Parts: sequence; structure tokens; C-alpha cells
Amino acid sequence: MNVNGTVAEGFEPVRAAFVRNFETLGERGAAVTVYRDGRKVVGLWAGTKDIDGTDVWAPGTAQIVRSATKGVAAAALLLLHQRGLLDLDAPVGKYWPEFKAMGKERVLVRHVLSHRAGLPVLDRPLTPQEALDPLRGAEAVARQAPVWEPGTDHGYHALTYGWLVGELVRRVTGRGIGEWIAEEMAGPLGADLWIGLPDGETGRVGRVGRIETPENDGGGSGGGGVLRARPKRSVAEAYDDPDSLTRRAFAAVTPFPDQNDPAYRAAVLPATNGIATADGLARFYASLIGEVDGAGRLFTPQTLAAARAEESAGPDRVLVINTRFGLGYMLHGSASPFLATGSFGHPGRGGSLGFADPESGIAFGYVTNGFRKTVTADPRAQALVRALRSSLASS
Repeated sequence: MNVNGTVAEGFEPVRAAFVRNFETLGERGAAVTVYRDGRKVVGLWAGTKDIDGTDVWAPGTAQIVRSATKGVAAAALLLLHQRGLLDLDAPVGKYWPEFKAMGKERVLVRHVLSHRAGLPVLDRPLTPQEALDPLRGAEAVARQAPVWEPGTDHGYHALTYGWLVGELVRRVTGRGIGEWIAEEMAGPLGADLWIGLPDGETGRVGRVGRIETPENDGGGSGGGGVLRARPKRSVAEAYDDPDSLTRRAFAAVTPFPDQNDPAYRAAVLPATNGIATADGLARFYASLIGEVDGAGRLFTPQTLAAARAEESAGPDRVLVINTRFGLGYMLHGSASPFLATGSFGHPGRGGSLGFADPESGIAFGYVTNGFRKTVTADPRAQALVRALRSSLASS
């Protein structure tokens, strides 16, 4: 395997784990980047740009990161709060009056970010064409009745999260969330990440697809991950039951759009269709905890503390496992292991991962063109995280 890029002294175990992902875990094309205290210490890429192609992965190759998009979208709301434009403890209806319908008057902005709004499903799923319309998803959520009393429980809002967050940004700023992130976050940071891919960047993005789990993987390579290749029976049953919250949450758009379709990539779906390089994802998280290459940090210490303070914990009504959430971010735990107890971030279903760990100054980004049957803890990403942990322990 021809691996390109560099690793700083002491981080060689990350390179070794990256190589093993290709040798034993079926990796086709991927990249990983790590920043420490705002300085890049790992920047590696290998394989092919397209899962079904032969063009080599280049330094600027980007990929769909699925639900890792949620962590980027959450930062938009938190920055609006930081700037005094949004109250996290205000009802969503204060900014979005139509949202108050169907018993949602007491849904708070905080509930949206912590998956406590009670709105993980749509009684009538959207078609792919409807989902690409920038307003239809928000309109559907506004008409939807909660499936539990908002604020009393939590469950992963797999698709509806994006419409909730995106519409709040639009109502507060008058701009779409993709435009706002490009102008207020990604652009100033020099981070290659987008929600709504611009025409000029289409040539950098690889084709994604499903890869099978290697027989020797045993359902996932360690580290406490769940919902992998061989889920527990209760989890599998929830995904098989068409009436379960699990199945309905992931089916809020039915059938799910083709992720390689240019129209899908150009659309703005803040829960699922973000596109990033590994460096863009890691650079974004590095900016949440400190300065990067002289660029000012995005989060103040107060906002950072709020982002990773536990808001939801315990049995997740959608994922059917124990999950932990802060404000828009998954927190380190058995469902989604990051680097350490204080880490926060977000995985993407089937592979990608971005997170930060303020105590060690680490920011991490991993993107791939091959999606596996995983939700919160992909074995390839976890192998890289374990290697990173080992590198830090030895330094």
C-alpha cells in the first residue's frame, strides 16, 4: 500500500494503523489528519479517490461524511448563541413561529441540539426530490407532532436534526446554513468542508459506496463500539421493525437519495450530506478548542464548556443503546469512543469521524469512500483512535 503524507515523530503508530486498515479491514480510499495544539502532526492519505475507480486519492480529495455533518451544523447554532443572537433556553417557536403547531410550544433550542425534541420521525416521509428542496424538510418538521414529551427523554434525530438546525439558522440570520457556514466558519478557517457543495469543487469529491465486513473482523475491531457489523439482537430487531422509532427515524427520507448524485451533493442537508477533506474536518475541530495557524478560535471557553457538557445520557429511544450528547455533539462513551473522557465530536454512519479533545489539544478527522454497516463506532476509525491514544501515552 502506497501511503502518502507525513506524521510527526511519536505519531508513527497512527500510520501503522492506517496501513492495517487497508490490509485487514477492507479500506479502499481514505485520509486521516490530526492536529495537536493547532499544529498538524498527522496528514495521511491512500487508496483510490472513488470506491469503484482507479484514480489515486489526492491531497485535496473530499468525501461525503454523513452524520459527521451534524457536528459542523451544531457549531453554527452555538456561534449564534455566543454572539448573542440566539438563546439556547428559548422556545424554538420564538424564532420559528410555525413550529409551535402540534404541541411543540415548549420545545427549546437546547432540546434540538441534545436530541430531546421528540421529533426523530416524520409521519409522512419525504421523497428524495422533496428532501432536496431547501424548505420542504423544515415545513414537514413544523407540522409533525412529537413522539414523546419534549425535554423528557432523548433519541437520535438522524435526519430531522438537519432541518431543525438549518431552519433555526435561516430564521435568525436570513441565510441558509450552508452559506452561513461557508462565510462565517469554513472560509475564515481555510477549512475544506461544505454543506451544499459548490460547483467549482465537484471534481475533488470521490464516489462513495458500501464495502463488506471482512470475515476476520469479527464484527468490529475492539474499543467498545456498537451497532457495527453484528449488532445485538434488540438493535437488529429495531432496525428490522418498520414501525420502530429506529427504522422510522432513518426512513424520514424514503428511499434515501443517491449520495453520488450531483444534485444531492449540492443540496443543503445539515444532518447528512456534509462534504469534507480529513484536514478540513480536523481543522474545524481544532478551531473549536484553540487557534489554528494564526486563525482565531471559533468557540470561547464558555461555549466550549457548554458544547461538551452532558445534556442527554442513557438509553436512546432511536439507537436502542446508551448514548451521551452535549449540545450537538456526541460525548465519549461506549456508543462512540473518542480519545478520552472529555472528548466531543460526531461520527458519520459507516465510517467518517471528527472530534476534539481539549485536555490533550487533539483534533481528529477521518474520511473514507467505503461505508460499512456501522453507525456510531467504525472499526477503521477506532483503530486510528487507539493508535493515537497509544502515541500520546508514549510521548
